[in-house]
Amino acid sequence: MASARTDNQHRSSRTPALGLRWLLLAGLSILLMIVDQRQQHLDAVRKAISAAVYPLRVLVDAPVSSWHWLQNTTADRNDLLLENSRLTAERLLTHARLQRYAALEAENARLRAMLEATPRMTDRVRVAEIMSVSSNPYRHSIVIDKGERDDVYDGQALIDSGGVVGQVIETGLLSSQALLISDPDHALPVEVNRTGLRTIAFGTGEYDRLDLQYLPNNADIEVGDLLVTSGLGGAFPAGYPVATVVKVERIPQEPFAQVSAKPTAALNQVREIMLIWSSATPPSEAEAEETEDVEDDG
Repeated sequence: MASARTDNQHRSSRTPALGLRWLLLAGLSILLMIVDQRQQHLDAVRKAISAAVYPLRVLVDAPVSSWHWLQNTTADRNDLLLENSRLTAERLLTHARLQRYAALEAENARLRAMLEATPRMTDRVRVAEIMSVSSNPYRHSIVIDKGERDDVYDGQALIDSGGVVGQVIETGLLSSQALLISDPDHALPVEVNRTGLRTIAFGTGEYDRLDLQYLPNNADIEVGDLLVTSGLGGAFPAGYPVATVVKVERIPQEPFAQVSAKPTAALNQVREIMLIWSSATPPSEAEAEETEDVEDDG
């Protein structure tokens, strides 16, 4: 017991007091801060410690960094998918618009051709659009978007920028049915523009051919002659182009020559047509009322 007490007293006499150690460490710390601030002696030590601790920092930060990277990668992929979908839709829409613009350009060209032909006409005309075409291969008929409300009447002539297309055969309130000149049941009085020779052009069921069936072998008609409406029968005004003669075959044993002509109108391509009200056509009720009003005002 006495020996243990003696050892403790000897140890305490050799070990500095706790307060004294704290003062020594504080003084050393202050001295190191002053030396480092003035002469940067500890800069190399800090760099060495930072390099040694860096792997530990990376290891600690790895889960958080991996989570942020995964979030960013997923968000970027979703953004790319959305952007790709948007660009694909825009591309399809642009292609559709380009196709529509091409159709509008073709329609504009046809309407311009009609407008260029209109000043040469003394008759009243109005543009109509074809709504449907007959699916019967032996029946060349169309439906247009004008009817009795637009003063359309049975037998009215239809033309395009090239020439005569056909005539109205049945009039409805808002639409009408028309028969093309190529229909096998259609016959059109024409005359040769060069000589004035009158004949009948019959439809053949082919869009690019009309037949002139009753011309004698000695008739003055040649390939390239232009056939125009003669005005006989009252359905078609005189002077409108109908077809161009493409074949004249005279057979001595036969009483009539075989003559074929190609229509000047694009019968199987036409989209818009013009309705003709000739000067001989009686005025409609609305026009008659307007005329009466003008006369009363005068």
